[in-house]
Amino acid sequence: MDENEYEISTDKERLDLALIHDFLANQSYWAKGIPFEVMKKSIENSLCFGVYRQEKQVGFARVVTDFATTAYIGDVFILEPYRGKGLGKRLVKSIVDYPKLQGFRLWLLGTKDAHELYGKYGFKKVAETPVMDRFMTILNPDAYREKKK
Repeated sequence: MDENEYEISTDKERLDLALIHDFLANQSYWAKGIPFEVMKKSIENSLCFGVYRQEKQVGFARVVTDFATTAYIGDVFILEPYRGKGLGKRLVKSIVDYPKLQGFRLWLLGTKDAHELYGKYGFKKVAETPVMDRFMTILNPDAYREKKK
């Protein structure tokens, strides 16, 4: 892979919202069925990283953060035709090395199948991390499929 062939940018103006929504709503296991407006609002309120090849978006990730203590990485993907080129590694490295995301007490993310990738950047399973028994969660995996009341 030619390093200069791909670019990672935090410029939200460049994001292809239709592409992101299509991937999240139809191809991801974590956001299946997400409404466009919900996805758009999540992007508006996050630090976003787009991966581009010749101005075409081929990957994405977002970080929810207070820019002081905590960051949550979510919605990470590289489109299928561009996988296996090291772009996922480059994207995660760009996130954890991003200047405004340094010195945090806590980084979080969820993954079903990319533990090895994130492990390269210091992430550990919660069970392997001291004091993680303090954390609690509310998880509603069917939130996008449930009818609004």
